[in-house]
Amino acid sequence: MAIDAITPDLADLLSWSVGVAFGRFDLRLATGERDLPPEPDPFDPLPARSPGMRPDDALIKPILVDDPGHPDDLTTAINAILDQVGFPMAASDLRNWLARPFFAGHLPRYSKSQRKAPLYWPLAPPSGRYTLWLYYPALTRDTFYRVLQDYVTPKIQYEERQLADLTQRAGGSPTPSLRKDLAAQETFVTELRTFRDDITRIAPLWNPNLNDGVIINSAPLWRLIPQHKAWQKECRACWNQLAAGDDDWAHWAMHLWPERVVAKCAEDRSLAIAHGLEDVLWEKNASGKAQPRDLEPATLTALIAERTSPAVQDALQTLLDLPAAPAARPSRKKTTQPPVDSAEPRPTRGRRKAKQQSDLAFTGQTPQPDHPSP
Repeated sequence: MAIDAITPDLADLLSWSVGVAFGRFDLRLATGERDLPPEPDPFDPLPARSPGMRPDDALIKPILVDDPGHPDDLTTAINAILDQVGFPMAASDLRNWLARPFFAGHLPRYSKSQRKAPLYWPLAPPSGRYTLWLYYPALTRDTFYRVLQDYVTPKIQYEERQLADLTQRAGGSPTPSLRKDLAAQETFVTELRTFRDDITRIAPLWNPNLNDGVIINSAPLWRLIPQHKAWQKECRACWNQLAAGDDDWAHWAMHLWPERVVAKCAEDRSLAIAHGLEDVLWEKNASGKAQPRDLEPATLTALIAERTSPAVQDALQTLLDLPAAPAARPSRKKTTQPPVDSAEPRPTRGRRKAKQQSDLAFTGQTPQPDHPSP
């Protein structure tokens, strides 16, 4: 099935099946193994979960991967779900849909106004030949250590063995076909190693906080989203704002830049409230108005030290020292210039055109260009 042949209804089904694969939605509601929840009364309290979700987290998968043959391969998991609901689909078609169209549709599905909150995050090297999928609500501080240990490192080891086998088969005089395969495999292994290095830089400082929102939590990962340029651009812009101190209300800001944020909390009560420092840094005066406490510098120094991790600071500096990715050059459209009558001097042409427009305005007609638009 061609990607453009996927109808909106089928796209909805596939999107639901991704949620089932991550353990978010309940397959039993579709197979009849679980009854549909009753409709709530108008004045009932809001349920803790959507009716279509599983009532527990027993099947939650924080990490899945686009990697044929891997036990956590997302395509394989979705295929098994589609088979159970009677909508089988070719694995190649499904894998192609996951590679690009899925996230392009998922992002607006979970966006409203200026709030963009995708649940399933694709992280990949530039070629997209290998993709990690993270389930945002299930992320923890250890997520990227798990990614390295259980997914990326074994993948690199496997592809390095493939490269060694190809090199041995190629010998001293490889055929053109083998030479092409060898070059492609070398490029892929190099790309995976760079991908691993990027994740290794993130792992020590990774500390997700759902209260910060999706965009701020995904901001440090902007280098790992090359397949989706618009989303990568937004994450990168958010990261720059965090680094500049524009979002110091966020838990991520305190985690990465405690010296700057604690100092601001001593001057801005709203920031102190956001970071749980109001009682420490602020007090009420005789008239009941809040005012900064008169604290010794050593007290602020101690507050900063409590929130500072040398490992996090080292990882942050390594990340900040990386060269910025080159910005895409804006495309320039070539415009066709109208022919110029070289026999007529420019001032003469200008006076003639002004006179024509004046005459037309006097007669109530609309001025027309000297030459038709190309």
